[in-house]
Amino acid sequence: MTDSTNNNEDPQEREDAPETEAGEQAQGTEAGEPEPGKDDAPQTERSPETEIADLKDRLLRAVAETENLRRRAEREREETAKYAVTGFARDLLNVADNLRRALQNIAPDVRARDEALNTLADGVEMTERELLRVFEKYGIRVVEPQPGEKFDHNFHQAMYEVPNADQPPGTVVAVMQVGYALKERLLRPAMVGVAKAPPGAEPEPKVDTKV
Repeated sequence: MTDSTNNNEDPQEREDAPETEAGEQAQGTEAGEPEPGKDDAPQTERSPETEIADLKDRLLRAVAETENLRRRAEREREETAKYAVTGFARDLLNVADNLRRALQNIAPDVRARDEALNTLADGVEMTERELLRVFEKYGIRVVEPQPGEKFDHNFHQAMYEVPNADQPPGTVVAVMQVGYALKERLLRPAMVGVAKAPPGAEPEPKVDTKV
């Protein structure tokens, strides 16, 4: 005899049962239940002494960096103030050159014979002295090597080399144009002629004529 209770069970209910179980598992996962094998590794707590040492190190680094920035800004400010007149000074060099050329073109004997010309030359000399005084006030100096002075590529520019037995090789024998420097910074090199050993003499080290 067949059991009528089992035969009357709804097939749809049997099909829904697995879905219900799967839904319960999904809800459990959404609720934050940890899945096997996904537990986070335990984190090591830092001691207060370690935290304090770390904060102290960061503070010292920040203070050192701030001090370096302050010193750098101070140096840049000093450099700017020190060489602020560089462009203006270069523009005045031609004025100084023209005054010197004017005086060099007046022969001493002509000045002695012509009183008016001598008076004019005196005025030009006074103007040149005043200009050089202003230059000196702002740290601008004339670079004018004397004959026999050793050639210095930092402040001199060699225009030519000439055999000379009276002066040691590598020394200045003539100045074609004076130079100028603003404190330690060169505005214009002095253009000079440099002595070299005469033919037949023992070879000397070559002079570095690069500026």
